[in-house]
Amino acid sequence: MMKRNPYLKIGLTIIGLLMLITLFAPWLRSADPAQIDAAQLLMPPSSAHPFGTDQLGRDLLTRIIYGARISLSIGFIAMGIAVAVGILLGSLAGFYGRLVDTLIMRCADVMLCFPTFFLILAVVAFLEPSIFNIMAIIGLTSWMGPARLIRGEILSLKEREFIQAERALGASDARIILRHLVPNALGPVLVNATLGISAAILLETGLSFLGLGVQPPVPSWGNILIEAKSTLGVAWWIMIFPGLAILVTILGFNFIAEGLKKIIG
Repeated sequence: MMKRNPYLKIGLTIIGLLMLITLFAPWLRSADPAQIDAAQLLMPPSSAHPFGTDQLGRDLLTRIIYGARISLSIGFIAMGIAVAVGILLGSLAGFYGRLVDTLIMRCADVMLCFPTFFLILAVVAFLEPSIFNIMAIIGLTSWMGPARLIRGEILSLKEREFIQAERALGASDARIILRHLVPNALGPVLVNATLGISAAILLETGLSFLGLGVQPPVPSWGNILIEAKSTLGVAWWIMIFPGLAILVTILGFNFIAEGLKKIIG
């Protein structure tokens, strides 16, 4: 399967390597990402500092590796929340239809009317910027896509013969939804969730770049980029390397989504 699906192979390789790097970060880069070294301010890439240092003398490679932990965690957990809420609401809407379907889908339509980024900005403005708040906010404002996808699949599946047979045998609604409908409807949701991880990482980066996301000294790709604004003319590496990390990561998840799409058909 992998040989016939180069997109999936490339994507899994990129994300797999990235996750291994973040997992073994303490062994790969023993330095503290917040450690300040006044003697190493704005040093260009070298053997001692492969990605250079920032305006406080902190090693940029170390900060990018530890920042990857934060960005990936936010992407996976936020999308996990979105998928869980989407599956719950989409399953109820598709299975019960009528008033339940109308209420849930109209709520989804209302939320889709607002640009996600500005909706998140409005919510963040009233809450303390923190990693956990960012995960929850992104997750709870991104459930509409998974909900609509699983609703559409269940609307089709619930009329199939094997579902009618389960009803005839007296199976409960919960058993039919959890054991038969949801597992058979997860294909498109899985593709959407993979793309959603990319979107969540970009949202976190944008929020941190605006100062409303992960707060220093905790490193994330977004707040590393905002620190690069003041030194862009003299220290290009502070902008380039985090930007490349974001680009490669997003490409990796997009390749995985494309590969899964080909498998699902």
